Amino acid sequence: MVKMHANSTAILLDAYLSSLWLERGLSENTRMAYSRDLNQTERWLVTQGATLLTAQEGDLSQFLANLYRQAMSPRSSARWLSSVRGFYRYLVREHHLEADPTQHLRHPKLGRSLPESLGSDEVEELMSAPDVETPIGLRDRAMLELLYASGLRITELVSLAGVNVNFRQGLVRVLGKGSKERLVPMGEIAQDWIVRFVSDGRTRLAPEGCAALFPSNRGKMMTRQTFWYAVKRYAAKAGIEKSVSPHTLRHAFATHLVDNGADLRAVQMMLGHSDLSTTQIYTHVARERLKNVVREHHPRG
Repeated sequence: MVKMHANSTAILLDAYLSSLWLERGLSENTRMAYSRDLNQTERWLVTQGATLLTAQEGDLSQFLANLYRQAMSPRSSARWLSSVRGFYRYLVREHHLEADPTQHLRHPKLGRSLPESLGSDEVEELMSAPDVETPIGLRDRAMLELLYASGLRITELVSLAGVNVNFRQGLVRVLGKGSKERLVPMGEIAQDWIVRFVSDGRTRLAPEGCAALFPSNRGKMMTRQTFWYAVKRYAAKAGIEKSVSPHTLRHAFATHLVDNGADLRAVQMMLGHSDLSTTQIYTHVARERLKNVVREHHPRG
């Protein structure tokens, strides 16, 4: 059931595409491809008397069949399904739709792409970029440390309330997708930086009564955009040439855990993945790294 009307499709499309940029760090080219896919789908649906907000599974199956008849490559078809499925999952998550009409659509089989991550040295360089002699730099260092130590999503990080951090037990209570709560350990180094920020910097940013653990310089909850841009600046300052976003540190958290033998189900729980298959991508990352080590360093590699 749709809970918004009329011209809300364009508004919700813009919000979804912005979330791709902010939460997942997708490139502008990928974002534009998703935009083209969704707008093409919307135009076709209108000719069938529907819209993206009213489409049923049968409408979308018919459109996907049209793509196959046009001999679209499996990779392009898979991208279309990713863009449309992502849009509907966003609508359900934000309570604009009650059900995802793409839930049972089948995805073309493809080799799975590996997420870009950072090496341990690059993580150290990124952590060292903020000027911790300033309240904002101290805040950002604590946020980077927590992001890497706990694998939080950017939304979970900026909305984290101080009352949800248990320093005695070293745990963070996180409200994730679908309003699902999980407890995540934060690690001693991240905890030390958070304590230092709370003691030395937070009171200079936040008025009394501000719930956000990491407030903006205006004393309110920080926006995702603000921290996204901050991470970009620190990556440039550290001389990291890869495309770095808050999501990159989430990938680094999971990759480095799996590289060092962490149990996959434990990683799944910490990341807040509902399906273990989503977490299994990091086993592929670990295998690719091992292959590269052999190729680069073994005399018969």
